[in-house]
Amino acid sequence: MPSNSLNKMENNSTEPDEHLIVNRIYAAVMEQRLAPNTKLSEPKLCETFGVGRMRVRRALLLLASQGIVDLQSNKGAYVACPTPGEADEVFSARKLIEAGIVRNLAKSSDETAIAGLRHHIEKEDRACEVGERREIIRLSGEFHVELANAYGNSVLNKTIRELITRTSLIVGLFGTNRSATCPENEHAQILDAIAAGDTERAAELVCHHLEHIQAGLNLQHQQPNEDDLVAILGSR
Repeated sequence: MPSNSLNKMENNSTEPDEHLIVNRIYAAVMEQRLAPNTKLSEPKLCETFGVGRMRVRRALLLLASQGIVDLQSNKGAYVACPTPGEADEVFSARKLIEAGIVRNLAKSSDETAIAGLRHHIEKEDRACEVGERREIIRLSGEFHVELANAYGNSVLNKTIRELITRTSLIVGLFGTNRSATCPENEHAQILDAIAAGDTERAAELVCHHLEHIQAGLNLQHQQPNEDDLVAILGSR
């Protein structure tokens, strides 16, 4: 068969690629539907996504490179499971980095960026009004990603994404209902300080905000995990 025919067949394939698998697992972690230490069985993932093992393995390698998955020799792949010590380190890192981000945003007074952040908060408010818990959790984490996006540093953006994913794992493992989402109105208060150009107030508020989330954790307790991957990761 001519090579161009083969290429055409590949391009027309409806089989999802590894990036769809990565995105679906990432979203399940961010929404705290996929608990830390959950076994990511290759056969189950193949069944869930209708793909072969090589595609699943490539996806797991990508997730491992992002710190979302632990690949354990002779045991398989598991959703990463942070320790209490790692939880403290994640929140310390976030306070240092995010305080710097909001200080710089407050200095720049970028009206377009502020408008975009206000629109994001409006989406959070709508999700709260209708009680869409998954959407609330997702948007709460993404607000902090949007702060990094507004700052415009791609290296910091990648770092913040990884730290927020680690935070979702930590909340999934040690969280209570109080810590499942960011506390009400604190995002708006941070943004008001940024819009007012108050650098130190913005930094103080973002640190208090992260401390508030961390205070809602019970580091002596672990939530049970759910291993029905087909139910968790199936088509949404």
